[in-house]
Amino acid sequence: MTDAHAHLDGCSEPASTLVDRAAEAGVSTIVTIGTGVESCREAIAIAEAHAGVFATVGIDPHRAGTPEADRVGELAALVDHPKVVAVGETGLDGHYGRETMVEQESLLRDQLALASARGLPVVIHCREAVDAIRPHLRAFAGPVVMHCFSEPDLLPDALECGWYVSFAGNVTYPSAGPLRDAAVLVPADRLLVETDSPYLAPRPHRGRPNEPALVVHTAAALAEVRGVSVAELEAQIDANARAAFRLP
Repeated sequence: MTDAHAHLDGCSEPASTLVDRAAEAGVSTIVTIGTGVESCREAIAIAEAHAGVFATVGIDPHRAGTPEADRVGELAALVDHPKVVAVGETGLDGHYGRETMVEQESLLRDQLALASARGLPVVIHCREAVDAIRPHLRAFAGPVVMHCFSEPDLLPDALECGWYVSFAGNVTYPSAGPLRDAAVLVPADRLLVETDSPYLAPRPHRGRPNEPALVVHTAAALAEVRGVSVAELEAQIDANARAAFRLP
């Protein structure tokens, strides 16, 4: 089983403890996400220490308009590490950062250009910014991973363009009917599952810190709504993650 998006550097417990617990739960592969330059370095260090952990490098939209965003050029020195499998997390957030949207778009463009130059996929954060992000993603020729998918209005674009769509623990919440409806429509070979640890723990663990071991609950919920066995869905997700991130 693969957790396609976790922030191991942001969890309160040591990464080694979380990786061991994940393995006990059947989660053998974790993609840990960089959200700023130092976070990227930590993600790479964690990936270096664990065979089944891979890293991404990026500066997330919440850092747009801050000195951290001015360091985007430093990502080029990190992205060629052999355990880096994508650029991101990058994207647009209109919920918390509408006042920095111009800066967010600039930061996104820089990272899309880096991903394009290196032939890497991008991990995308999109919240309440569908119209703004659509042209950027449709113009990007490489693989796109829609992290913590929460914008059903963007699903037609994802289906048309062949983007990977990753669902987090919030798809298990009672109010997430539209997300579950969207999950049914995603082609089997474009579906991913993530924890977004330490955030968004799935039911029945909602309210506690999330961790990669809990991704199995989200996978089970998706298997139920898609009408397939958990084993079938987990095998498909593993194959999809390896294709999306070109994992060994």
